[in-house]
Amino acid sequence: MKIRVSAVQYHLYTIHSFEDFAKQSEHYIKTAEEFGAEFVLFPEFFTTQLMSIGNNQGKALTINELPNFTEQYRDLFSSFAKQTNMHIIGGTHVIRKGDRLYNVAHLFYPDGRVAEQPKLHITPTEVKEWNMSPGDGLQVFETDKRTIAILTCYDIEFPEIVRMAKAKGADVIFVPSCTDDQHGFHRVRYTSHARAVENQVYVVTTGTVGSLPTVDFMRANYGQAAIITPNDIPFPPRGILVEGEINQDMIVTADLDLELLYQVRESGSVTTWRDRRTDLYPDWK
Repeated sequence: MKIRVSAVQYHLYTIHSFEDFAKQSEHYIKTAEEFGAEFVLFPEFFTTQLMSIGNNQGKALTINELPNFTEQYRDLFSSFAKQTNMHIIGGTHVIRKGDRLYNVAHLFYPDGRVAEQPKLHITPTEVKEWNMSPGDGLQVFETDKRTIAILTCYDIEFPEIVRMAKAKGADVIFVPSCTDDQHGFHRVRYTSHARAVENQVYVVTTGTVGSLPTVDFMRANYGQAAIITPNDIPFPPRGILVEGEINQDMIVTADLDLELLYQVRESGSVTTWRDRRTDLYPDWK
């Protein structure tokens, strides 16, 4: 079985209304649809663009006000998924539950369902500057194509959580990301490759590009989309099916051949998933 995936290098710039955000998002959705994508991935924190709309005093909205757009965001992306028959990983959006803020990835199904995966590992900036709270559980998501997981940015830097996702049946890990410099970008990128090798899974990642000059902590972005494979003979030698141009407004698309995953797990040059030492370090149960 093959599934076609697209990843959006979402260009952040100052907007003036929710309609501006909707039109830009629709552009990417229509582009992915024209490419025949079955899954499309948006970056982490791409809805912070809504903060640039500002208030009556001409100042950018705060992170505490971003959850006010949650219903509009969900309605918009749910309608995109139903109209196009695509599974949309709508990046992440900040939501409020009680008195806490969570950075939550959303999966929009073509049938109208909406699933959530909160970010599990929170960076120091998210804690100190935005008072974010971590999620408290990992899910995997069944689709009519394959089982997937969504791990946001910093999450991919922790090998245990990806091992858990694979043990739960995930063959594709989607990684929405937002990094502001080359150091952060390469942390996410290198660990995405490591997780693909360790677990013999596909990793699809992307990040924000552009800038929001009026929004604190979103003034700089360094991003690139990539569709990453295990490093074995059936796959490209560098473990990259496709990657975008760094910091450009664009979409990348490729086909994931799931049969190749099963082949390398059984008879590849290395069989890292099969050869793990569960007598020394047990799988998630």
